[in-house]
Amino acid sequence: MNKKLYLVIPCYKEEEVLPETAKRLQLKMQNLINSQTISSASKIVFVNDGSTDRTWEIIQQLHKDNPLFEGVNLSHQNALLAGLMTVKDYADVTISMDADLQDDIDAIDAMLDKYYNGCDIVYGVRSKRETDTWFKRTTAEGFYKVMEWLGAKVVFNHADYRLMSKRALNGLAEFKEVNLFLRGMVPMVGYTSDIVYYERHERFAGESKYPLKKMLSFAWDGITSFSIKPISMIMAFGGVIVACSMIAFIYTLVSYFMGHV
Repeated sequence: MNKKLYLVIPCYKEEEVLPETAKRLQLKMQNLINSQTISSASKIVFVNDGSTDRTWEIIQQLHKDNPLFEGVNLSHQNALLAGLMTVKDYADVTISMDADLQDDIDAIDAMLDKYYNGCDIVYGVRSKRETDTWFKRTTAEGFYKVMEWLGAKVVFNHADYRLMSKRALNGLAEFKEVNLFLRGMVPMVGYTSDIVYYERHERFAGESKYPLKKMLSFAWDGITSFSIKPISMIMAFGGVIVACSMIAFIYTLVSYFMGHV
């Protein structure tokens, strides 16, 4: 029996790119259905993350025109996780990806192949970062190295383009994290996993919705949520300060009583 695939696409102010994204994903899904790789009951789910433009209006129209498309409308929440938790009881397998067409849609075929060969999680990993600016490339690679040094289990050059089976999603649902860092949470779920490499494209239209401030906040959540090393370092530093203070205090007392003050 062919499995029901749900594509989960978080969207924030993506009115410029959404029609083209829907067009390409519809073609991909139809090809997969025609080849009997996935069930005809499979869906594309756009998750509106509080957009103030026409994003939700476009999603509604897409659903009206074609039942292949569905939508989830959020005012303030982690769009990707909310979307995954919404579809986990309906889908046999999900694939999450960005709406800007930078993730290679053709990598879906390889992900599904690995899923049918026994993988519960398949990570989409960038083969290179040539489309990034020097600053973004350097800071991104530095972030992954810092996370590795801190002991957090993350997949290098992987964002949120990934396949997850139903039982992997159920495992993810058991986490009660407050600071959501899915790139660190998913590897902790366990189960058999693999990697599919792909080349990331230029953004089809619009501008990135990930400014430096948001990227720094995201990195901070990752560091503080998945490693105790920062706390250990602070405690060690505090211990050194206390030890130095005690030595200075004893030295001062001895100097006082010996008349050297």
